[in-house]
Amino acid sequence: MNGLEGVRKAQAVKPHVIILDVEMPGMDGVTAIPALLAAAPGARIVMSSTLTSRNAEITLKALQAGATDYLAKPQASGLVGASEFRRQLIEKVRTLGEIAQRGAARSQSSAPPTVNEAPAPSPAAGDREPQRRSAPSAVGGLTPASADVLAIGSSTGGPQALRTLMEYLGRARIGVPVLITQHMPAMFTTILAEQLAKASGLDVREGVDGDMLRSGCVYVAPGDHHMTVQRRQDRVLIRLSQEAPENFCRPAVDPLFRSVANAFRDRALYVVLTGMGQDGLKGAREGSACGGQCIAQDEATSVVWGMPGAIANAGIANAIRPLEDIGPAIMWVLSGARG
Repeated sequence: MNGLEGVRKAQAVKPHVIILDVEMPGMDGVTAIPALLAAAPGARIVMSSTLTSRNAEITLKALQAGATDYLAKPQASGLVGASEFRRQLIEKVRTLGEIAQRGAARSQSSAPPTVNEAPAPSPAAGDREPQRRSAPSAVGGLTPASADVLAIGSSTGGPQALRTLMEYLGRARIGVPVLITQHMPAMFTTILAEQLAKASGLDVREGVDGDMLRSGCVYVAPGDHHMTVQRRQDRVLIRLSQEAPENFCRPAVDPLFRSVANAFRDRALYVVLTGMGQDGLKGAREGSACGGQCIAQDEATSVVWGMPGAIANAGIANAIRPLEDIGPAIMWVLSGARG
């Protein structure tokens, strides 16, 4: 009924996954997070909130405080939203539960984690999770290139990873347009763009249909819209659409990556950060076929090694790097200068 009761239950049953409301009497969700993590070390916390600007801001603060993921409550308008909420809830609980169980087993056995272990597929995730392969490795390596755009895809754990990456790119003064698709509902992406702007000092904004790409600007796909790009002679424009979801997502990473491959060919750099499923795999494959380069976040620093694991296991990644090394790798590729 409230955060305090949740803490007491967490101490008693040591859950692997906790679904936590944003607003509760006595102790709200954000206040409860440190106590819950202390009561159940290793638990994965999923914030659940209604789609309001205030709740979006609180949810993103909760992610910074230690929550793993978020889930927008269904609108009261019908069964479609409730059905999608159920699908997402089951997928998140199963996937995060499996990861938490493996983490608990490793702690008990004191065995070191394997670097290349991707999350095991679950009935809810189906074939969206990458198949296990031994020792996935980068193909070809990164090379300095005259890339004209950076395209980034992320999902579970993405807001925290994006903040870390954008802080570095802000200090490094990245000089190309940056396009980001983060799996997030409307209003959440608005707050995310604001937070990334504050963290990085860069011009971070939600993409607007018809806007021309500008060097050094960061464009975040707005919730419930696919964001793509379209070349018009010497200009590249942002396009938004509400076409059918891909990989159960809107915005989805695949449409963005495909459009970047079409508009920039071999002058594009792709980055796939932490996230469930394998959104971005098809688009990154097209980008790679056009001569673009791709960096995947490694498993050790990913909250869920689904999306980057799919890239690694498919042999598309030119580099598989821990989060803290991705920023320097991006700037090395874009600048062509070592060091």
